[in-house]
Amino acid sequence: MSKDIAANIAEIRRRIANAAARCGRDPHAIKLMAVTKTVAVERIKEAVDAGITLFGENYVQEAREKITALGKNVQWHMIGRLQTNKAKYVVLLFDCVQSVDRIELALELDKRARLAGYNLNVLIEVNVSGEQTKSGIAAPDTPELIKKIAALENISVRGLMTMAPYSDNAEDSRPYFRALKNLGRQISEAMIPGIQMDELSMGMTDDFEVAIEEGATIVRIGRAIFGERK
Repeated sequence: MSKDIAANIAEIRRRIANAAARCGRDPHAIKLMAVTKTVAVERIKEAVDAGITLFGENYVQEAREKITALGKNVQWHMIGRLQTNKAKYVVLLFDCVQSVDRIELALELDKRARLAGYNLNVLIEVNVSGEQTKSGIAAPDTPELIKKIAALENISVRGLMTMAPYSDNAEDSRPYFRALKNLGRQISEAMIPGIQMDELSMGMTDDFEVAIEEGATIVRIGRAIFGERK
């Protein structure tokens, strides 16, 4: 195993524990996702050897090759923008889709999950910043989308996901993470049948500690584990 990947993971876990301690949270309640976009299978295997059990992929084709090589002894989440016509592949590959942001995609995922004979967990991707370059549903429209998805039988909403605007200062991400947490609380209080707000997927290499302080249950780390993309 490369010392760099194992050491990087150990350092991230240390920082997760410290961030959790600052806000009185249990560090074991925070899942570390390794984001493997453009990362070779051999390096992903090293992350598995270092104890990572949750991986995030952005592209279906790239994910298919990696999951075929590595198997499903670990969990795979789809975190990239997803075209509706790729839903049939996603249902067979991933344990969760974190990037559901429209009813058309939800309907297709539900259909494909039904044909495959099982239930698919999803998160709703929310564009809390309102940036036009980012995918995700607008925050004010999220409760209505979730109410529609609640009527579907083969996908289950487990929480929310967001990406804060890029900044050199992690503190700039705080209001966006706080907004997602507040939105999740609002949806929980609405008590929509079949909907759970167990997960808040937010925070990446540059701002995951702030995300933890604001309630993240999944942090998505790529560069701090695997280094800069080639």
